[in-house]
Amino acid sequence: MKKKRFPLTLCAAALLLALTGCGGGGDGPAGGDARAASASAQAASLRSELASLPLESLSEAETAGLYAMREEEQLAHDVYDASAALWGLQVFANITDSEAAHAEAMTTLLDRYALADPMQGLSAGQFPTPAMQTLFDTLAARSRLGLVQALQVGCEIEELDMRDIAAHAQAADNADILRVYEELLRGSRNHLRAFHANLERQGVGGCTPVLLDRAEFDAIVDAPMETSR
Repeated sequence: MKKKRFPLTLCAAALLLALTGCGGGGDGPAGGDARAASASAQAASLRSELASLPLESLSEAETAGLYAMREEEQLAHDVYDASAALWGLQVFANITDSEAAHAEAMTTLLDRYALADPMQGLSAGQFPTPAMQTLFDTLAARSRLGLVQALQVGCEIEELDMRDIAAHAQAADNADILRVYEELLRGSRNHLRAFHANLERQGVGGCTPVLLDRAEFDAIVDAPMETSR
């Protein structure tokens, strides 16, 4: 198997988790141990679940969705990883781990369908699609302006993920793809909640929605963190 370029950190090893443990608290050794145990159990369960699902034919729309979300989940990981190094806020490190798991989930699907990983051989912050490269460069530059800006960028990335995953899910009917998209959506909602809460702690009133309408946004951030089914 070819080496993947994203780091397989604690939460990344879980592959397809809902990733709530990576989005917020539990930052000390005890919290890390609990996340590791939860990750191991959930990863084994979901790997078994995916293996039991049929390998169906892919439509052009499903194939395009797999490639697009592979890049988009890597973009989120690389932006948050840079913010974690720059600002030192734990939420960035936690969600970076979650995004590594999201990226691994997408490569799992690509492997199941014998599709090449578009990120293979690229370094952090490099993308094969010009539009994704431009988006990364823009968001990474904004994240370097300040902690508040970096947190707001996090909110925008999660809104983008939710919008795009939902659109790709509408164009898919393969059970394994829909199952992974379900988990990615759940994770993105939790990440949005975590970024929103951290912005509130900075005294700026939380995220300002840019892609979701206000009612949908409020319904998400006002709800409790979700766990995997």
